Amino acid sequence: MFSYRHGFHAGNHADVLKHVVLVQLLHALGLKDKPFTVIDTHAGAGGYALDSGFAAKSREADTGIARLWTRKDLPPALAEYVEQVRVCNADGNLRHYPGSPQIALQMLRPTDRLHAFELHTTESRVLQKHFERAGRRVVVHAEDGFGGLKALLPPPSRRGLVLIDPPYEDKTDYRKVAAAVGDALERFATGIIAVWYPLVQRPESEKLPGQLQRLAAGDWLDVSLSVAAPAEDGLGLHGSGVFVFNPPWKLEAALRESLPVLVRLLKQDETAKFGLGFRQT
Repeated sequence: MFSYRHGFHAGNHADVLKHVVLVQLLHALGLKDKPFTVIDTHAGAGGYALDSGFAAKSREADTGIARLWTRKDLPPALAEYVEQVRVCNADGNLRHYPGSPQIALQMLRPTDRLHAFELHTTESRVLQKHFERAGRRVVVHAEDGFGGLKALLPPPSRRGLVLIDPPYEDKTDYRKVAAAVGDALERFATGIIAVWYPLVQRPESEKLPGQLQRLAAGDWLDVSLSVAAPAEDGLGLHGSGVFVFNPPWKLEAALRESLPVLVRLLKQDETAKFGLGFRQT
């Protein structure tokens, strides 16, 4: 996990799906006056240059956010996501991509708070510099988000979002995710907890959504997007998913409208598809 640098993947199809969901969750939290807290367990560097460094080498954004950037016909949830990316590209040219904590900051109100965890030494330093002018609303923790999460739950406001999205380079991350979610639900049963997971050819990846379903005592939503067929060599990311505990009631409808458009715009071959499962009690 210590070798992982999200800059290589900034703005790719997995980021698009994750951040479309994130924007909708933050929007829903902001509809009520009471403050809320966002906890990002694996925050990365905060933001990424697409025209230099890692992202320029991989060019994964070309098959992700770039395919939505100039569209004028996007459904509302996708348009709202693109607008958050535009905040970081004031001149209209797609040169910067905001990570999850930056998107969260953009949507926080003065009374809301963000806790961003990053264990990777280089990334955490970049993240601290990225938010050095953000003031008291943002606290950067240069430590393991799995371990640090417990001390922050439940948040003082009793309203909030926990985003758990480790790199999953180490297969023990799957076990850690399930354990962290179980503990978080005990401490913060009414909170929104969103777990990003990769679609890769690995037993742990295939089993995780089912494990998360079994942890849910209340409502849940599971959305996935596959942009290509799995590679013959068994390697690589062909899609991703986001599992949400206690989802806002309008999220399912927003995603159902948006997912066919994402499949059409982000597909890399004709096997591309989406999945959308949910339970509302």
